[in-house]
Parts: sequence; C-alpha cells; structure tokens
Amino acid sequence: MEVQDKKEKASEKYAKERREEKRRKFIKTLFSRKVVLISTIGVVVFALVAVLAPFLAPYDPNKNSLMECLMGASLAHLFGTDNFGRDIFSRVIYGTRVSLVVGVIAVLFACAIGTFFGMVAGFFGGIVDDVINRVSEAIRAIPQIVFAMALCAVLKGGIVNIAIVLGISNVAVYIRMMRGQVLSIRESDYIMAGRLQGNGNFQLMFKHILPNSISPIIVTMTQQIGQTILAEAGLSFLGLGISQPTASWGSIVSDGRAYLLQNPWFSLAPGICIALLVVFLNTVGDGVRDALDPRLRGEI
Repeated sequence: MEVQDKKEKASEKYAKERREEKRRKFIKTLFSRKVVLISTIGVVVFALVAVLAPFLAPYDPNKNSLMECLMGASLAHLFGTDNFGRDIFSRVIYGTRVSLVVGVIAVLFACAIGTFFGMVAGFFGGIVDDVINRVSEAIRAIPQIVFAMALCAVLKGGIVNIAIVLGISNVAVYIRMMRGQVLSIRESDYIMAGRLQGNGNFQLMFKHILPNSISPIIVTMTQQIGQTILAEAGLSFLGLGISQPTASWGSIVSDGRAYLLQNPWFSLAPGICIALLVVFLNTVGDGVRDALDPRLRGEI
C-alpha cells in the first residue's frame, strides 16, 4: 500500500509539474512578440474603461444641453459636444462598455450553440449531420451584415437583442469548426477506451471530445470578439443596432457625419476607438493561436 501511495503521489506531482511547465511555455510564447503584449495591455485598458465608465465619464452621456450644441474640443469637453449638447467624451467612454458587452455576449452565445450542434453533427453523423450541415451552410451563404440586418428588423434594438442577432450569425463558424474536430478524433483510442468503460454518447462528447478540442475554440472566440464589435458598430451606424439614446460607437460615428467640418472629433474619436480595439483583439487572437501551437512551444 505504501509503495502504491508513493507512486500515486509521484504521478500527481509529475502531472502538476507538467501543467506548470505548459502554463509557463504558453505565457512565454504568447508574449514573445512585443506587439501581442502591447495589444493585450490595450485590451485590458479598454476593459477597465468599460468597467469604470461611471467614474471616468465627466458627464451623463444621455443628458441633453441645447445651449451647448456642437461645441468644439475644449478642457470642459475634450471631444466637444454633439448636436444635442451631450458630451462626446462621456458617450465614447460608455460606448466602450456597450461594444465589449455585445461582443462578449454574442461570442459566448455563438460558441455555446455552435459547439454543441457541431459536436452532435460530427459524433452522430447520418441524417443528423446532414440536417445540421444544411442549416449551417444556409446561414453561411448569407453575408453576415445582411443576415444581421434581417434579424434586427424582427427583434428590434437593445443590447441583448443585438448580441443574440450577431451570435446567431456566427453560429455556423463554430458548427463547422467543431464538426471537423470531432470527425478527426472520434475514432481515437481514448474515445474507444471511454466506450469500453461504459460512457454514454454525451459523456464521451463532454468529458473526452470537448476538452481535447478547446484550443481552436479559444482562438476562434478571441478573434470573433473583434469582428463582432465591428459588426455591431456597422449595424448601429446604419441605425439598426443599439437604440438611441444609448451610447454606441457606431451610432456616434453616424451622428457625426453631418458635422465633420464643425467638429471632426465627433466621428473620429469613436472611429479610432473601434479601429484600435479590433486591431488589439485580432492581434491577441493571433498570439493565443501561436501560444496554443505545440510546435511553437517546442513540444514537438
């Protein structure tokens, strides 16, 4: 018994050391490029701005002041005021919160639905696979912005509704990716061993297949957040996204088009924020993809 206990402790210690080593290699590979480190800091800054918006914004973003309409940039109003006298700097800060919340909720929704149906399609095959594939291909055949516009017309505005709309339009990405992962590993030895141990189909999917497919899911999620934020800004720009008076980067850019000569910061400030956040998120996504590649971590 003592010998067996020692072996178990040694095995646990070795497994713990392996996990620590993998974590160190992941972090080292992720931040081996300065551009990824800078982008990560940028994403953290935007996230902090979103969380601390009530404390950072000097004015109420929705308070109208008709006596201060279309004022230029000044110490009192860093980016000036809009056509309703609202402080643009405060609205851009609150718009950060809206964009990140919509992006995260939409990606989590798409990932949960798409991953589940992708696993089901790849694992069971047959008519189940055919039906899910046809629905997925039908969604992919329609351009995302057109599909989202059609759904927005039905569900109307609102942060949650926009997140659901953009999530539905991205579901097909996860279905296709997860189905491919399942098809590549469902006949593996450890899956067959799980069957012999009496595990049911859903136990095999969630205990064995999903944990071994998590890397591409994480990479896709990281990259999709930036694309979703861009899509939300596009919908809001067209007047189909977040309803007024809620501050959204896309709607602020749209409102400022007519006043570019009077106050260029009206549209430039939220436009620059959109560009920076999307670039930061995509760069971090590329870094995560590289860090999860065992060849780049020196494990192969």
